[in-house]
Amino acid sequence: MPQNSQIDPIAESPVSATSSHGLSYQSGFGNEYASQAIAGALPQGRNSPQHTPCGLYTELVSGTAFTAARHENRRSWLYRRQPSVVTGRYSPFDQPHWQTGADPTVAVPPEPLRWAPWTNDNPQADFVDGVRTIAANGGADTQSGVAIHTYIADQSMKRRAFVNADGEMLIVPQQGALLITTEMGLLRVEPGEIVVIPRGIAFKIELEQDAVTWARGYICENYGAHFRLPELGPIGSNGLANARDFLAPVAAFEDAGDQYELIRKFGGRFWRAPLHSSPFNVVAWHGNLSPVKYDTANFMTIGSISYDHPDPSIFTVLTSPSDTPGTANCDFVIFPPRWLVMEDTFRPPWFHRNFMSEFMGLVYGQYDAKPGGFKPGGASLHNCMVPHGPDQDSYDKATAAELKPQKLDNTLAFMFESRYRFVPTQFAMQAPELDQNYIDCWTGLKDRFAP
Repeated sequence: MPQNSQIDPIAESPVSATSSHGLSYQSGFGNEYASQAIAGALPQGRNSPQHTPCGLYTELVSGTAFTAARHENRRSWLYRRQPSVVTGRYSPFDQPHWQTGADPTVAVPPEPLRWAPWTNDNPQADFVDGVRTIAANGGADTQSGVAIHTYIADQSMKRRAFVNADGEMLIVPQQGALLITTEMGLLRVEPGEIVVIPRGIAFKIELEQDAVTWARGYICENYGAHFRLPELGPIGSNGLANARDFLAPVAAFEDAGDQYELIRKFGGRFWRAPLHSSPFNVVAWHGNLSPVKYDTANFMTIGSISYDHPDPSIFTVLTSPSDTPGTANCDFVIFPPRWLVMEDTFRPPWFHRNFMSEFMGLVYGQYDAKPGGFKPGGASLHNCMVPHGPDQDSYDKATAAELKPQKLDNTLAFMFESRYRFVPTQFAMQAPELDQNYIDCWTGLKDRFAP
């Protein structure tokens, strides 16, 4: 554990396991968690007693409206050394590369877009300073849509904390492990894992730099309905991402220590305020609003065992629904290692035009439809009704392949899929990483009509 993270590791709540890195977790997605870092700190029988144990303050964090349906309601009760209202005065903070909502001045061409892996163009940056917005739709005030970012950081946040009041954050590390301190406790995530941090929850990110000098990854900032597990329908009661494989932190708190800087994202703007002590002062908590992490290696992949390449919806890990049933504000979809056994089938993804807009990233390995130009740390964007599919080399290889059982291994691609059109930022459209020749990968697909 980094020296600047003075976390008390005592946990009194039931936990799923202790990780190889010494952190304990609670198991489940949207559970009624309960955890205390000191025995007796969690009130019993009521949420807000007149005198809270250990002289703590009671604070409720509501992630949904009070009157949301019971199965959708998300809230947690925190018992902390000081309430979060204790801050200094806020002043503007400059983060010009983090954009909220679509930029109406960008003319988005109706063609496929692809970017090479982003490089570290901003050295000596922590997670907050290292975020760059790639594309966005919707907006924080309308509580719809998402923004897609990349982050590159070579510094830990140390005595700096961040709160996003605009949306929850789904973080997909691609390079470098992250130690994330949240108000509810600690999470460690590495490439192959993801973490979801609810709207309004303070956190900081420290880097583990044993193998790499800087960390890189992707972020989906979700302005809409909170992410949840998708319904399984005819799949049945088990499959895809199982709730038991999501891990929530146990209560832990920092010593008061020296002054902190609190950065808050609010209505698309950034603000800073001084704190006289650590905001990570929650000694006990209970509720179902919590950061969670998930290892994609636990995903139960469903696929065709007869013919045809199945729809990508069966690879959905989490979904943020919209007001139109079956049409997501955002789906988080992964393409993990899996067996292909379909007979008389073109096995890569078909050529298609999709109602949903697709932003794709690659954590490691190769993506089977475009093994040449799509690299880990890069991205592609195929907006609503933009034609796309396998490149010429992938098509030729797939049509000539001997159809025996094939294991796609050592690969992890993912997709943020939204009902709303993604608008790239000026930064993304002007970046040297933008592949100006992406459209050319299909020019070799000649007319092969042979009546």
